[in-house]
Amino acid sequence: MAPTVKPLKEVHDVKPADVYQMVSELDEPVVFRGLVSQWPLVEAAKRSDQEACDYLASFDGGRPVTAFIGQSETQGRIFYNENLTATNFEPAQVPLPQVLTQLMAQVSNPEPPTIYVGSSSIDVCLPGLGEYHRLPGETYRASVRIWIGNRTRVAAHYDALENIACVCAGRRRFTLFPPDQLANLYVGPMDLTPAGQQVSLVNFENPDFDQHPNYAQALEHARSAVLEAGDAIYVPSMWWHQVDGLDAFNILINHWWREVPEFMGPPGDALLLAILNIRDLPEDQRKAWQGLFDHYVFNANADTVAHIPKESQGILGELDEDMARRLRALLRNKLNR
Repeated sequence: MAPTVKPLKEVHDVKPADVYQMVSELDEPVVFRGLVSQWPLVEAAKRSDQEACDYLASFDGGRPVTAFIGQSETQGRIFYNENLTATNFEPAQVPLPQVLTQLMAQVSNPEPPTIYVGSSSIDVCLPGLGEYHRLPGETYRASVRIWIGNRTRVAAHYDALENIACVCAGRRRFTLFPPDQLANLYVGPMDLTPAGQQVSLVNFENPDFDQHPNYAQALEHARSAVLEAGDAIYVPSMWWHQVDGLDAFNILINHWWREVPEFMGPPGDALLLAILNIRDLPEDQRKAWQGLFDHYVFNANADTVAHIPKESQGILGELDEDMARRLRALLRNKLNR
């Protein structure tokens, strides 16, 4: 049984049109009770799982989705095999109505196979659904994606994007950790992941504190909440979050966005380059490069380049789309040498 942690902050009676403005002023997660309770999919799911399936199927665009299929022995855990050499599920490209039929066939099975569809664009696989199931008013247009499955456990991971996740059917438990708990979460491989992001290797349902002793410290900072259909949660960028589907049928629609211009690249690219080019340098050189990163990146301000004429600041000056293009060309040339 998962350890008990402190509850997440909750707010009520927030209008969907106001939620983006609210989260722009937050630096921690919050649960919005009933935020999307009027969505047609939520209303259908409250009547029955089958009605929710039928409603989704009415928008099917004929494009297959990627489903993760695992044996019942995994108990819904989207994870690795025992020695971390492969995942414990098989991905398959299948029509969405077929996934929904399989889920309905397993609703009464106490030990069903794992069935999980994650991060599928609703505009691609369910054209038209977004007209009724997209939060209004964001400055940066969000990528809206759907997640469907049975009782599944997705290990704690982070996303670089801001996230508002809306539960549309079933219940989901979110357990969140702030970014500074990275060292206490025992994160797994970077180049072999269950779904694109590194995940914690701790079994949150039954943590082994002998193997992962620092996880006890992470739990002191953890926050958790169970969301019902119609509830939503704001997960800030870089916060670690485990997501558990608690019912035999679950649907979630999330909104991912970045509060930066589109020409900026994914920050993870810089981490990969740093591992390649800096991590294994002698210690004194690493410290020198740390100073350069602090000066030009982490502590950069107007004074950093104030002594250089604006017309000569080049890539040290204000970043715009043209300069981003020049930087990418420069990097490509260096990487292709």
